[in-house]
Amino acid sequence: MKTMMKKFAVGAVLALGSLAAIANEPIKIGSVLSVTGPAAFLGDPELKTLQLYVEDINKKGGVLGRQLQLVHYDDGSDANKANGFAKRLLDDDKVDILIGGTTTGATMSMVPLAEKSGTPFISLAGAVVIIEPVKKFVFKTPHTDRMAAEKVFEDMKKRGLTKVALLSETSGFGQSGKKETEAVAGKYGVTLVANETYGPKDTDMSPQLTKIKNTAGVQAVFVFGLGQGPAIVTKNYKQLGITLPLYQSHGVASDEFLKLAGPAAEGVRLPSPAQLIPEKLPANDPQKPVVTAYAKAYKDRYKEDVSTFGGYAYDGLMIAVDAIKRAGGTDKAKVRDAIEATKGFIGTSGKFNMSPTDHMGLDLSSFRMLEVKAGDWTISQ
Repeated sequence: MKTMMKKFAVGAVLALGSLAAIANEPIKIGSVLSVTGPAAFLGDPELKTLQLYVEDINKKGGVLGRQLQLVHYDDGSDANKANGFAKRLLDDDKVDILIGGTTTGATMSMVPLAEKSGTPFISLAGAVVIIEPVKKFVFKTPHTDRMAAEKVFEDMKKRGLTKVALLSETSGFGQSGKKETEAVAGKYGVTLVANETYGPKDTDMSPQLTKIKNTAGVQAVFVFGLGQGPAIVTKNYKQLGITLPLYQSHGVASDEFLKLAGPAAEGVRLPSPAQLIPEKLPANDPQKPVVTAYAKAYKDRYKEDVSTFGGYAYDGLMIAVDAIKRAGGTDKAKVRDAIEATKGFIGTSGKFNMSPTDHMGLDLSSFRMLEVKAGDWTISQ
């Protein structure tokens, strides 16, 4: 009897020791971002945002009494590298959750690994293919390319613009954007009378724009891309003397676009989260406190303007932290379930209401239609 009691006592001590060890272990946040390369102006603020808020959360005691540990890699805007780094995060670093995938290509290269390992993955990329069809462990915080196209066409319809030229990038984001734009055009009575593409590393889109300029009946131009490409298009547009209304996607919703495009951006319209215009939101807007606080914290720390891309990272991290708290720990299945059950979460991108059939949780009202006036973003009328 004494031997049994002794064994029980030893077992209890070992169990308590194991629990204590887990309680002292950091919660590992794994991230693969495009900090360099063509998508750097998306990935750089994403990484800075994660670093800023992981540090801030840890100063306040961490999550469930445990510190957060950010383990991150730069894929250089290369989807193949993203796959390799995701594998390293899962197999070697043993992370509890993945936040990242700056681009659609990088995200989609990581998805099979997250699914196979049963690790919750919150993407920061735009294409609808990331969440449709629904993948059990994959979620995202940015609005989809389909939503961007619908918001743009909604605005065009109000302005009586029905014959549109589409110019899309051949990247994963641009290809998906092209597909979704083509799919929803008819819903808004829009006809695509020209349909051109350009490469993500192209430095002159004048040939494509010249074709569009010479196409009869074009009333407006819609550009679907990210990084520097859309800014080059905007400059070429001005150089060619094209005066038709010019629309961009949320892939350029950043002050960096204004810097790159310069005066040529005047009059450009695009759908964007509220993060670009915190000071212009009405006082009773539920997002105003969130986007204002994020903008202040980011500017104070980095002496740089905020972008919607950094906001996507903020939303991803905060949704993850909220889910871990509700799950009571880092059990991956429980955290996944908690993310899927996210309701009424106010982020920089809007109010998130996720469900088993919606792993993003945003609706069209969370997009704001902006216009560039006097070199700054304004809410379009």
